[in-house]
Amino acid sequence: MAEKLRIRRTVVVEGRDDTCNLKRAVDCYTIETHGFGISGETYREIEKAYEKQGIIIFTDPDHAGEEIRRKLTARFPGALQVYLTEEEALKDGDIGVENASPEAITRAFERALALENQASSQLDELTEGDLFARGLQGAAGSGKLREKVARELGIGYGNAKTFLTKLNAFGIGKEELDGALRRITEE
Repeated sequence: MAEKLRIRRTVVVEGRDDTCNLKRAVDCYTIETHGFGISGETYREIEKAYEKQGIIIFTDPDHAGEEIRRKLTARFPGALQVYLTEEEALKDGDIGVENASPEAITRAFERALALENQASSQLDELTEGDLFARGLQGAAGSGKLREKVARELGIGYGNAKTFLTKLNAFGIGKEELDGALRRITEE
């Protein structure tokens, strides 16, 4: 068996089952939010980890998970974001980190870490015009295309504004975006 990916930052997940499954793939410390009602004590623990070594937000790819992610990101804007697709997290009709394979989890972390490393080397921020020019905004089917590109890049789906914010936050430039679009059209 291959050695687990070691993560030095604290990973924030939704619950105990997420922690158990995550640790099958990744060597890390986790903090569990236990859903929407994040307690003051949990927030203080997350804040301490955020200030000391940084945090990674890794929530379910469903509505509840995205709401928790938004809440955490508003409070901890420098957190690294790791995403699974719905397909990677689906088992018997249930979507959640606890259902993902160790391989899918490892890939998600590796994608996010690689994107983070690229972010500092990319200087050309994308604009709404870049999205329009590529059919990712304002065209018939642009939402579906954004969804496919987001999956290919491993950044999680969002509306056009959120998608653009994520592209720039992860340092994804025109070349990498165009590469993802080419790979999708070749499928």
